[in-house]
Amino acid sequence: MHPNLSPKIFLVLAVLVMVSALVVVNQRPVQAGEVSPTPGYKVLEPIRHGNLTVFPVVAARSYPTGEFMTLDEGLRSGDVIVTEAGNVQGLIRRHSTPIVRNDGAQVNRLVLVNNSKRPLLLLAGEIVSGGKQDRVIGKDRIVPPESDPVDLSVFCVEPGRWVATTNNFGASEALYGGAVGGKTVHAPMAIMAQPSVRAKAMADKDQGQVWAEVRKQQAAMETVEVSAAAPEVATEIAQTSSYAKVNENAEVRKQVDAVAKPIEQNYQSLIRQLRDRNAVGVVVAVNGRVIWADVFASTDLLEKYWPKLVRSYASEAVVTRAKEVEVGVSQAQAFLGDMEGRRQMIESEPGIYRHTEVTGDGFKAFSLTSLLPKTGFDVHVAKMAD
Repeated sequence: MHPNLSPKIFLVLAVLVMVSALVVVNQRPVQAGEVSPTPGYKVLEPIRHGNLTVFPVVAARSYPTGEFMTLDEGLRSGDVIVTEAGNVQGLIRRHSTPIVRNDGAQVNRLVLVNNSKRPLLLLAGEIVSGGKQDRVIGKDRIVPPESDPVDLSVFCVEPGRWVATTNNFGASEALYGGAVGGKTVHAPMAIMAQPSVRAKAMADKDQGQVWAEVRKQQAAMETVEVSAAAPEVATEIAQTSSYAKVNENAEVRKQVDAVAKPIEQNYQSLIRQLRDRNAVGVVVAVNGRVIWADVFASTDLLEKYWPKLVRSYASEAVVTRAKEVEVGVSQAQAFLGDMEGRRQMIESEPGIYRHTEVTGDGFKAFSLTSLLPKTGFDVHVAKMAD
């Protein structure tokens, strides 16, 4: 210890050094000719319903992802605990690494503990409900098995509340069908925010813009057919600040399901048919404009996320209805194939994951690469149009 440093100051400095060593951020321009690694993806003929078009994506190869646990699986089993930062003191610490304590809840901080023996996969856009406000996860990441408390980068999607309803966070109260072990089951799921809200969290990383987009989408939902059929629903939507509760509303779900169900069922059947061709994702278009892509490392992961992903796309379509314009395979393939950017930012937790953000002309792309033993592949790739 330096003779002029008190023990307390020395401990704080040591903690900061140790914590900073866990996450390495590298931001640099992309070199000429450098392309983000997305080889072997092929876009197939689309599935259309109304103004929503979904293009299946198959890959040259698939990767073993059976060890990964989703947030829905972790919350249902109780192996994953998500709580406000101020509640971290009661959680078990398994390792000797000092953790900085914070006794107060904060809008953009949650703490998660993975008590299972499996690595946990978190996707940007997943919403957890409870605590003092509902939050949306801001970045894809992997949490190792039997983890110490992990700080999550989150954004509030419930601007009108700062009163705790529960100590811990959970999934949506609504029931959604999901594939588990090849069978469809109905259980609570963490809602996936629609692409316009996901984009504000992932790309803009700005709480004010996330709140503004949530309010915009809630206002749009008040004006769709649900309001004409049931005016009291519009009043109920206007009186809640919770993005999750708006999406859980029975009449809203009816409108979203009218778009989502035909595509969900058709693609679920197609996934089974295309399993030997490694169906791994989708390119999404609304009103004839390609807006998004989600691609996974395996068909199994796609199946797990598909029920809530398709509802997020359908929610976007419901509130952005316009004249329907057809978009073709060539446009979707070009969107997925163009990953060359002007700037690249890499954040890495050594031995666990690497998160890469590429900014290009008219798009941003994000890839989550597993660095766990026997992996080294992209678990999830997301791309959004600006």
